[in-house]
Amino acid sequence: MSVSTHPPTPTALRRFLGTSDVQEVLEEMKEEQHSLSLVQTVSVWQLLQERSVHWQTLSVAVVNVGMQLSGIDAIWFYTNTIFQNAGIPESQIPYTTVGTGAIEVVAGLIGCFTIEKLGRRPLIITGFCAMGTCLAGITGCLLLQAALPWMRYVAVACVVGIIAGFCMGPAGVPFLMTAELFTQSHRSAAYVLGGSLNWLCNFTIGFIFPFLQMATGAFSYLVFCGVCLLVALYVYLIVPETKNKTFMEISRVFAARQPLSPLCHAGMLRLRGYGAVESSLEGSEHSLP
Repeated sequence: MSVSTHPPTPTALRRFLGTSDVQEVLEEMKEEQHSLSLVQTVSVWQLLQERSVHWQTLSVAVVNVGMQLSGIDAIWFYTNTIFQNAGIPESQIPYTTVGTGAIEVVAGLIGCFTIEKLGRRPLIITGFCAMGTCLAGITGCLLLQAALPWMRYVAVACVVGIIAGFCMGPAGVPFLMTAELFTQSHRSAAYVLGGSLNWLCNFTIGFIFPFLQMATGAFSYLVFCGVCLLVALYVYLIVPETKNKTFMEISRVFAARQPLSPLCHAGMLRLRGYGAVESSLEGSEHSLP
């Protein structure tokens, strides 16, 4: 959307936001446009070297790697094999596969309609925790199915839980958070970094999972369980809620996690791509001892 003074801009904003008071939003957009006019788009290498956004960069890397190392690709690629190992009759496997696909669609819709009400953090944390729990459940089902035949149906429920948990949060939230954690000057590099890690891990899991399963058997799913729980813990401890927050507010939260030293403070004053924060920090510089 253009941030010029052209008359249709306020009208479009009122229609988009559903409110008549859009002056504050317009001012924020103009402020961001002014800051962007002072900087150039950074490359991936520059992004990795940018100390002022290292927490944001690390967070994008963690959630994108965690998205694939959560084991969701192993579940999707080898669903039939998993069901066979769980003792599901071969004649019933196509029906269970169709059922998991339907759950995937429903869970995705639930995530779309609740993300603006619940926020980004609750969805991604809950999603990874649900996946970790269900992955541990699959391990238990495979170990106990010989003694308890009904465990095969619990295994199907765990597969459904993994797919539902993934689609409600980890499937889409990382891409949205990437846009909200960076200004326009850094977004393209952040998306390249996140996308590259995402597809690299996708290929890695699809390639090594059969060998991992042959080597560790039912315990292979505990590896993915650990990844899911660790990513959920990282998001809980490090990543702030980005819903309805400006770039300045998000940057201040991340800046508070950096060591309080003169060098880091000087680095924060040069927040390339965060001109609005830069201005506010420069304004308070004179009050520092």
